[in-house]
Amino acid sequence: MAIPGRYRAAGRSFVISIGLSALSGAALADGLSMATPSDPAIAYAMPAPDMGNRTLGVVRIFENDWFGVPLGDRYDRWRTGSVSLSLLRGPGWNGSLPEQPFQLMEYRFRGEVIAPDNLSAPAPGDRLYAGSWWLGATTHFSWSGFDVAAGADLVVTGPQTGLMDIHSSIHQFFGGNPINLAANEVEDGIYLDAHVEIGQDIPLSFGDVRPFVEVRAGVETLARAGFDVTIGSLGQNGLRVRDQVSGQRVAAINAVDALGGWSFLFGADAAWVADSVFIPENRGPALEEQRHRVRAGVNYGVGDSNFFYGMTYLSEEFVGQSEGQVVGTISVDLRF
Repeated sequence: MAIPGRYRAAGRSFVISIGLSALSGAALADGLSMATPSDPAIAYAMPAPDMGNRTLGVVRIFENDWFGVPLGDRYDRWRTGSVSLSLLRGPGWNGSLPEQPFQLMEYRFRGEVIAPDNLSAPAPGDRLYAGSWWLGATTHFSWSGFDVAAGADLVVTGPQTGLMDIHSSIHQFFGGNPINLAANEVEDGIYLDAHVEIGQDIPLSFGDVRPFVEVRAGVETLARAGFDVTIGSLGQNGLRVRDQVSGQRVAAINAVDALGGWSFLFGADAAWVADSVFIPENRGPALEEQRHRVRAGVNYGVGDSNFFYGMTYLSEEFVGQSEGQVVGTISVDLRF
């Protein structure tokens, strides 16, 4: 609810440009200094009420159609790129979610660019250019045996974000043409976007299966149901957070007893979409009422550090979209 071309280098460079600031800011992994304690007993501390809240995890997620090599779209179109930075704050981590909301909080900053297929002369019926900045918070807690993530974001959209100008400057730096889609851009707006996800991990001999449901209202209003499968020990007794575009689940808090090694992640979901600010009813193509995502990823840990890479197929989001697309997800958590 409101409150008041195909240029490969551009898609890749969009993430690099915005991501540089996220990488530098993410170094504040202990909430006080530029270094994360290397001793797992300190870096992943048990709850200590007298010490108050501290930063328990830092998550950097880079999403781009170029990253989906060898199957990626790589055309700098549609869900072309996003970057997010999350900080997890709480009194400590003992291997399970707290039973009370607001004890474990995720504070998140995110930027995304959605673009038509051709950045010079969009075809009639293609989607509008949409840049957006997101600033929000989510509380993670346990309720009647289920894992709950509930939160909200303040979202800024349209020319006021300045993302088209940034995109265009980077485009030209790498030898591309300037981007001027003022007539094909979503309008300025400020929105409140709320979300709730409820899931449950079902332990199996090889890992776990996690069915989940999600409801979002605001910038995009939808209901989603799906599942995730994790094979391997890395990330067990920890906390993963879900990337908004791909649905990939990325390690946010690691347990001391599950550091290092491998985990393989697979998942799929279906969404029923009521409306979207990015595909307005009065401009551009009509909204596809159903969306599907199919994803796979690998998480590798070395000591306290871990690395994630995944690919996701995104089905068509608007009527007339010629095909779905494959995007890639990268997350790097370096601890020294």
